[in-house]
Amino acid sequence: MRGRRGLLLAMAVLAGGLTLTSSARTQTTPTDAATPTPDNAVMLTIFLKHDQSRPLGELNAQLERQGYYKAFPPAGVEVVSWYVMMGIGQVVTLRLPASRLREVNRIFETMAWGAYRTEFYPTYDYKAVGLAAHDKAIAQ
Repeated sequence: MRGRRGLLLAMAVLAGGLTLTSSARTQTTPTDAATPTPDNAVMLTIFLKHDQSRPLGELNAQLERQGYYKAFPPAGVEVVSWYVMMGIGQVVTLRLPASRLREVNRIFETMAWGAYRTEFYPTYDYKAVGLAAHDKAIAQ
């Protein structure tokens, strides 16, 4: 009896895992119609650390060959800020629907690596909440 229950439990866990895997795959499929809204938007800060052992012209030529400049930023993804951080490289902050996170990541994996080492920091917009808490504290 115990063996059969264990088998049924294992089958249920496997079925649940397959369902989650299918859902996750669906959620990361990019759609042109997806736009950031308050309930689905994330912000993504990307550190593009350039390879300091190579001259800038060589790095830019590599990025051009790999198609980076044509692919980034992708249509429909908002560029919130884009700065050069001297001695580091570039820092880009994007606002996008969470469903497009994989798409943006793949651009860097396939078209920017080699010229840049990347770091990603997904965040969410807290400005309205933080300012409301401040205003409430001031009013008291």
